[in-house]
Amino acid sequence: SISLLLRDGLEDPLDDTGLVQQQLDQLSTIGRCEYEKTCALLVQLFDQSAQSYQELLQSATASPMDVAVQEGRLTWLVYIIGAVIGGRVSFASTDEQDAMDGELVCRVLQLMNLTDSRLAQAGNEKLELAMLSFFEQFRKIYIGDQVQKSSKLYRRLSEVLGLNDETMVLSVFIGKIITNLKYWGRCEPITSKTLQLLNDLSIGYPFSVRKLVKLSAVQFMLNNHTSEHFSFLGINNQSNLTDMRCRTTFYTALGRLLMVDLGEDEDQYEQFMLPLTAAFETVAQMFSTNTFNEQEAKRTLVGLVRDLRGIAFAFNAKTSFMMLFEWIYPSYMPILQRAIELWYHDPACTTPVLKLMAELVHNRSQRLQFDVSSPNGILLFRETSKMITTYGNRILTLGEVPKDQVYALKLKGISICFSMLKAALSGSYVNFGVFRLYGDDALDNALQTFIKLLLSIPHSDLLDYPKLSQSYYSLLEVLTQDHMNFIASLEPHVIMYILSSISEGLTALDTMVCTGCCSCLDHIVTYLFKQLSRSTKKRSTPLTQESDRFLHIMQQHPEMIQQMLSTVLNIIIFEDCRNQWSMSRPLLGLILLNEKVKSPPCYPSWDVLGCPRVQPPEKQQAMHLCFENLMEGIERNLLTKNRDRFTQNLSAFRREVNDSMKNSTYGVNSNDMMS
Repeated sequence: SISLLLRDGLEDPLDDTGLVQQQLDQLSTIGRCEYEKTCALLVQLFDQSAQSYQELLQSATASPMDVAVQEGRLTWLVYIIGAVIGGRVSFASTDEQDAMDGELVCRVLQLMNLTDSRLAQAGNEKLELAMLSFFEQFRKIYIGDQVQKSSKLYRRLSEVLGLNDETMVLSVFIGKIITNLKYWGRCEPITSKTLQLLNDLSIGYPFSVRKLVKLSAVQFMLNNHTSEHFSFLGINNQSNLTDMRCRTTFYTALGRLLMVDLGEDEDQYEQFMLPLTAAFETVAQMFSTNTFNEQEAKRTLVGLVRDLRGIAFAFNAKTSFMMLFEWIYPSYMPILQRAIELWYHDPACTTPVLKLMAELVHNRSQRLQFDVSSPNGILLFRETSKMITTYGNRILTLGEVPKDQVYALKLKGISICFSMLKAALSGSYVNFGVFRLYGDDALDNALQTFIKLLLSIPHSDLLDYPKLSQSYYSLLEVLTQDHMNFIASLEPHVIMYILSSISEGLTALDTMVCTGCCSCLDHIVTYLFKQLSRSTKKRSTPLTQESDRFLHIMQQHPEMIQQMLSTVLNIIIFEDCRNQWSMSRPLLGLILLNEKVKSPPCYPSWDVLGCPRVQPPEKQQAMHLCFENLMEGIERNLLTKNRDRFTQNLSAFRREVNDSMKNSTYGVNSNDMMS
């Protein structure tokens, strides 16, 4: 079809990457069915096209159309060869099949040598993308500790191309990566896929990664990661700020490779960070003057924070992460804060800065462990609080934002702030009790800003945007678990807003959101139940003002507990409940609270589901029995043993109710239940 597409100017199927991937996924399986025939056909077709292509390149009179046709055919063949190699299954493959793979790999690598030698004059973007797809499949199957180095593929590579071992094959990968970054630095699709290949190699098996680090080309990258050698790191005034995303991938890979031999060598770390130090100093110099080139400052800063986020993500060990932390704090943190103050209205600037901060406070792999005499945990949270407060207060001054721009301009930044606060609150490196004890308002400022931001978001938006949903509900889970006194101290309308958001989240399609809401609800009802139980006992310790107010709000609005009890029961009974265990945890607390706040107290019944008393007597009796069985052996407390017993009863209850409804000729519409 290639010649037809080019002659008639038709749409190229290769432009639809999703469809191409689907076809390749099928070919990878089909091609392995009679692999000897498949391989023979691919070799024949490839040799024909490659020979024609080489002859055309050597001919002075070759037409560009003929060259384009052969490049198009070779692009498809390289994609297909990558797919059939990726279809190899270790337990079903034979030495003969590995030798056939070797024949195909040799041909693609020879073609790569030919096309790379011409990149200074011309290159074909689609053919390069096909090569990267091939390399990714080759890496997954034949690079790593699980592959027998006696494989016939490696023998064939040694015979034809002189690649005698995995180290030499890895050097081909790195050579291709550096070549692409040199010649295709302005082509975002090739750059991003090339860097993804580098990233995948850096995650690989430890033995392979160690071999990788010893290569001179990798050492060159670790020592020369500047725009002089890698053009995509340059500040190009023609490019968009969002085009810098690939820099994070690049520095994640470099960070992992650096960590292999870094250990506690601070000199090596300082040497690696020199280009980033220079960039920070440049921005600091700009900020120190009243007049500076704003666009240049933005580009320098955005590139820098994207680079740093990649390094921070890669440094998941305490030793290396502490080097990064001590490098950035306190010297350069004011620059990040200043950027948020200046450009809060420009998400292309604020998003990378906020994401970097969210990464710095994330205690991944317990990397944030400070010495007992160090105040750094508290100081880091102060910076977090300052950034959230600065951004939050300023973003709320934007006023009305058009619906089609509200996520990009406002909600995305708010979502990252929620994630940042959640990471800081759950990192276990700060004792939050000391803030109130010593009159430090950092914690209170961050939490109050969270409430302001939350109240600026309509309920519908909380569930309409998946990333916002996940960040909000995961933060709320931490707050209800560890900071319930703060939740209890909020104004009634704020508490009702939060409870309504939990109630709506219980029915969300996203299982993560639904499970998080169950956990939030469990923490809240457990807190309420304990406070209620305490208030009925003769104790010398009175309830706090916050607890008393929270209880009063719940007693003023018993319908809220009733509604959530009804919602949870409806989901368990009438829907395909994929997280029944999570649903069961708040349910017992809701039942016990419902008994306490209603006057007179009542036990759960068919009425709780919102059904009118129009069921026949035998139906009412059967359902009443189901609810009695649900509470059989259940005590009026929320101890773990009692909860576990209730969870077991709930499974039986669900079966009994479903059986009862199936046997009924009256039936119940689950949509009516939810209304």
